[in-house]
Amino acid sequence: MATVELRFSAQPEHVRTARLVAAAVARRAGVDEAVLDEVRLAVGEACSRAVGLHQSGGIAAPVTVMLIEEEKQFSIEVGDEARHASHGPGDAPVAVDDAEAEEDEMGLAVISGLVDDVKVTAGQDGGLIKMTWPTTPPTAVLA
Repeated sequence: MATVELRFSAQPEHVRTARLVAAAVARRAGVDEAVLDEVRLAVGEACSRAVGLHQSGGIAAPVTVMLIEEEKQFSIEVGDEARHASHGPGDAPVAVDDAEAEEDEMGLAVISGLVDDVKVTAGQDGGLIKMTWPTTPPTAVLA
């Protein structure tokens, strides 16, 4: 079940807001405090990537961010509507424009370095980066 859904125009100044909201919701969901900086950085990188793809592709549609709280995990999905292609079986999807491909791959490498559980899907109708972190249930305080 989606806890929070963000949609914002593809402008770099909105990425900071997405990072702040993601960290706040992750904290509330029970993501370990020591991991929150990684959550912020990963969301910032994913959103910056989506903004860049939208701007370079002239796409007016908003970037979407879904913050999903489940029983033992917290996931963030960052979606774009840019056209993507894959070079071959097993290869990471990259932007269609070769000039952007290297930058796209670098962004995905940064995200993969920050998040243990990350899935990237992309096609002709857009892409999605799903990042997942474990959560710990809140501890009961006995009075």
